[in-house]
Parts: sequence; C-alpha cells; structure tokens
Amino acid sequence: MPDHATSSSPAVQAQLDRLTALSPGADILGLERITALLSRLGDPHLSLPPVFHVAGTNGKGSTCAFLRAAIEAAGHSVHVYSSPHLVRFNERIRLAGKLIEDDLLAALLEEVLDQAADLQASFFEVTTAVAFLAFARTPAAATIVEVGLGGRLDATNVIPNPVVTGIAALGIDHQSFLGDTLLEIAGEKAGIAKPGVPLVTMDYPKALRAKIAAIADAAGAPVVARGAAWTSETARTTMRYEDAGFSVVTNRPRLVGAHQSRNLALAIAMLRHQGALHIPEAAMRAAADWAHWPARMQRLSDGPLLARLASGSELWLDGAHNPNAAQPVARALRTLAKGRPVTLILGMLANKDAEAVMRILSPSVGHVVTIPVPGHAHHAPDALASLAQSFGKTAETSSTPTDALDLIAARNDEPNLVLIAGSLYLAGEVLAANDQPPD
Repeated sequence: MPDHATSSSPAVQAQLDRLTALSPGADILGLERITALLSRLGDPHLSLPPVFHVAGTNGKGSTCAFLRAAIEAAGHSVHVYSSPHLVRFNERIRLAGKLIEDDLLAALLEEVLDQAADLQASFFEVTTAVAFLAFARTPAAATIVEVGLGGRLDATNVIPNPVVTGIAALGIDHQSFLGDTLLEIAGEKAGIAKPGVPLVTMDYPKALRAKIAAIADAAGAPVVARGAAWTSETARTTMRYEDAGFSVVTNRPRLVGAHQSRNLALAIAMLRHQGALHIPEAAMRAAADWAHWPARMQRLSDGPLLARLASGSELWLDGAHNPNAAQPVARALRTLAKGRPVTLILGMLANKDAEAVMRILSPSVGHVVTIPVPGHAHHAPDALASLAQSFGKTAETSSTPTDALDLIAARNDEPNLVLIAGSLYLAGEVLAANDQPPD
C-alpha cells in the first residue's frame, strides 16, 4: 500500500482504498498530471495563503517545524503540508494549526479521486491536491509546503508565486529519481526557484553553490545564501543569527543536535527575506523552544515500549535513513551517552545505503539489533546483522521493535540507552506501539 496509508476512520479508509487501487503504486515525477488534476478542481494552488516552499535532502521537515513555530508564536494561523506521515495519514495536512479532521479529509479525498480516475495520478499527487483544496478553502495567514521528492518535478512545484523558497541540507538520496551526484541533486532541489522570489540556502561546497546560483539566475530568483547574505553561529546554549542590519540570539533548539540550530537559522533567514508576514524577534526566539518534529532524535515518553526496558532507561527514535541524516545522529549519541553503552535497533528500506549508515553510526554504538520494516521492501535483518558485525559490533536479529527491546532488556538489567533508527516508516510503527502518535 502506498506509504502504508491506513485510517481508523471507515470513511477515510474507503477513500484510501480507492487511492490504492487508482495509484500507479510508485513515485512518478512530473507536473503534467498534477496540473491537469488541479485544473479540474478549480486551480486551488492559485488561491493559497502566502506560501513558504522548502526543499532539501535532510532537514526540510525540521525547517518547516521552525517556520510554523515562529509564525504561530507571532499570533498567525498557518497551514502545513508535509510528508511522509508516521502514524496517521492526517499528519500530512495541518489546517490552520490542527491536523485535518477525518470527515473533511474523507470528503476531500472523494472529491479529488472523482476527478483523478483517468489521469494515473500518484499517491503523492492526489494527496497534494487534497491539501491545496483544504488550504484554499480555509482562512490562514500563511502556508508552509514541504517538497516531497526533489523539487523541479515535485508535485508541490506547481505553486507559481511563493513568498520565499528555501533549501536545507543536501545529500545523496533517491538517486533513481534525482541523479547519482550531489551536483545533479542540487540542481533538482534548486528547481523550486521562482522569478523574483528569494531562494534562501545553506552554505554548500563551491560547485553546488555555482549550480544552484545558475539555476536561480535562469529563473530570475535572487539567492540568499548562508555565509554570504546571512550567518549563524551555535554556542553551548545559544544560537546567533545575523544578516544585514539584524541580529537575534535564541536558545539552542529543543530539537536535539547541532544541525537543528542550522535548520532554525534557515527558517529565520526565510522569515527575514519575505514580505507577507511580520514576525517579531520574540517569535523567532520562541521557535527554538516551541518547535517539535517527531522521529528526529525524539526521546520517547513513558509508554508500552519504554516500559519493556529497565527503570531509568532512555529510548530514542530517529528516522535517519541516509548518510547525511546519520551523521548528526552519531554526534548526538556521543553527547547523550556520557560513557554509557548504546544499543542500536536498526531497520532500513532496501533502496537505502545500509553500509554507509552503519559506518557512521557504529562508532557511537555497542550492540546492534536488526529488524524488518513492516509493509515495505527492506534489508534482511540477517544481512544487516552481518554488516554490523563487519564493523566490529555484536549483533542479533529480531522481528519487531517490541521483541528487540525484550532482547535488550534480557541482555542487561541495568538502565539502557537505546536508539531505534533507519526508517521513518519504522518510526511510525514505533510511535504507534508506544501510544505516542504525532498530534
């Protein structure tokens, strides 16, 4: 089933079943189908509240979370479109601050699917059309749209006039769609550039900067790059952002990892280089403390999974599924461990570079338990365990996160520090099992 989409609402599930039957069953890039579908629906993408459009390999979701936190702290309502969902399909569409309700979601899915039957629209294209319909019909001060895959040919790139665009960290992922090199991937991400709209970026190696600049220049978009137009600096407890004539100091984000300070700074830069909303300094500072983004170095709270470990244990969750996402996780683990042994529970999709991720994480962990990713093609747990052993780790296999935690508890009755990682789909299973779905 595409993106493992299920719902406890019979009305929503009926429409998701229709979508499953209709969808070609794979990601298909291109703007022809989404353009035709939106045209049949009255072109809702032309009537959205001011749009903040965010691309990137890693960090785009966190950047969107910081944007949302700052805009709401300033007293504005905001729509958010993000992907994938972790537990409930509704997580993809946040309507004026709240996850879309089942009744409205079912009605909008039906409306869109009635128009999409002969278009071979993909799962993501239908979902995007649903989101844009909901956003166009509901008042809000702003809309935050996270790119799904790439940028240039992503369904969200039909938005003609965002108030600002941004690109978060770049890395190798989705090579079959975006290319095998960072240069090709940077070019695809930069495809969200629009005439006259500021394109806010991180600081990348010289060749990537040149590629992005060339594409932005061809589109008529001014580039606002970290290191040139704005800077940020992270200290032990604070983050400082500066641009021409402006400076703000925030707490380090509640989201764990030094990379989250850079994502916060990118969000502030985007807020600073748009003219649709007034966002005071106090709201920017509040974003560091308010922003929450599930399954990104998230410490799980008391629940059925944590209860399986010895008292005093810590259970962490991250969806890291590529080398660039694994690097900040490894750094965070070294800080969190404080000399304590760390156990990694790892499950990864078959199309991800498990060896590269293991190479990065292995110095920060001791024991590894490997598991499958339910409902998706994945690396065999036996193969992942052998890979962990090749990096000098003790390793064993298990069938579920629950069983893996039981194995860990049986090995050591002392408090454990455990990280579950490797897939956002797996992260969704974990959050549901711990009675901790996103809200």
